[in-house]
Parts: sequence; structure tokens; C-alpha cells
Amino acid sequence: MKYLRLYGRLLFFAVYTTRIVLEIYLRNLLQGADLQRSMRIRRRWARRVLKGVGLQIQRFGDIPEGNILWVGNHRSYLDPIILLREIPAWPVAKAEIADWPVIGKGAALAGILYVRRADAQHRARVLGLIREKLEEGYPVILFPEGDTCAIPDKTLPFLSGGFKLAAKYGYKIVPVAFHFPDVRDFWVGDQAFLEHAMQRFGEPHIQVRVFYGPLMQGSDGQMLLEQAQGWIEQCLREQVQADEKQRQALL
Repeated sequence: MKYLRLYGRLLFFAVYTTRIVLEIYLRNLLQGADLQRSMRIRRRWARRVLKGVGLQIQRFGDIPEGNILWVGNHRSYLDPIILLREIPAWPVAKAEIADWPVIGKGAALAGILYVRRADAQHRARVLGLIREKLEEGYPVILFPEGDTCAIPDKTLPFLSGGFKLAAKYGYKIVPVAFHFPDVRDFWVGDQAFLEHAMQRFGEPHIQVRVFYGPLMQGSDGQMLLEQAQGWIEQCLREQVQADEKQRQALL
């Protein structure tokens, strides 16, 4: 049953994603490019594909509208998709995704900013693009750790660029905490997307709790960073402690 579920979900993911990319492409070809329309189609894809691969999401907190910089801890390749099911945003993603079959093309059609994480000059150029999108009124999704973290109640050090940008130009920030109770759902190291999917898509469900934090704004980028990171890590600590209490109660 596990392998039947696994291969069924992989097939669904591949076929449905291809269908959505073709829909965006053909609509742009026949009706003219329309980013808002493409984002709506991407949102439909995100909602259906997450459900189709077995994700069960518990959401906490409000989701304000507007040109907000959304900053989250990074656990899994599913993190940005979870946000895109709610927010019509430009996500910032590692440049390697551009070369992924189908997904790279679809992401480009629906709005994405690619960053070469090891290249400081390129990161600086991407900050300029983030400002451009925020000025145009779009939300932007940023994972300031720059990589995934394997420690359940911690984050990696946050890169400061996005926070300094928000402080300089007065943009609002909302922190987001992702908590996967099962550490096997963490996507860390150099593991490929398909390899990780092969390990986890066969499970009955993938549980995740998503916490949307308060609006933050200020003129000190370092203070904004510390506030956002502190809020996220506090959420993670509370969830890890709650999970441990639940495990102890079942013994």
C-alpha cells in the first residue's frame, strides 16, 4: 500500500504540475501575459498539489494583504508552496530550481526571483529586485537562513539583507514559523527533491503547523532581524515542547 501511495502521488504531482504549467503558458500565448492570472492559477496548483501529496496543514494567525516581506524558517521544499497557497507573492528561491524540469518553467511564468546564494554580488542585485516588486505592490517571500535547518527548535543565522531593506524603505515584515513534528520531513543537506519525495510521499500524511506572526516595522534592520528570528524560534521551541509532552503522555 505504501508504494502504491508513493507512486500514485509522484504521478499526480508530475502530471498535475505539467498540466498547470501548460495552462499558464497557453493562456499567456492566447490571451496575453497576465501575472495576476498566472498567480491565481499557481495558487490553485499549490492548494491541490499539497493536498494530493498528503500534506495536512494546521494554520495559526492572520494573513494581511499588501506589499509585505514574508520571512520564514526553512525546513522543506514544501515551505514556499505552503505560503503560495495563501499569498500571491514573488518567492525568492535558489537559482538551481530554474533547471528543474517543468517546475522551473512554471515558476518563471508565475513570478519568482532566483538567487545564487554563494554569490554576494548576486544577492545584492536580488535585493534590488525585491524592492522593485514591493514597490509594485506585490508581497515577497524570503527564507533568510539561506538554507534548510535540521534542528527542530532552532534556525540557522539569518542573513540581514532583507531586514535592512525593509528598515531603509519602511516595508512591513511578517515572520512565519514552519513546524514539521516528524524530523524525517526536513529536507536538509544535498538531498535531491525526488530522493526526498521517494522517502516521504508514501506516508499516509505529512503534518505541518504554520504560524503567521505579527506585522513588524522599524528603522533598525538588525532589530527587525532579531525580532523576527526571536518570534520564529519561540514558536518552534513551544511546538517541540508540546510534541514532547504529548509523546510522554502516550508512554
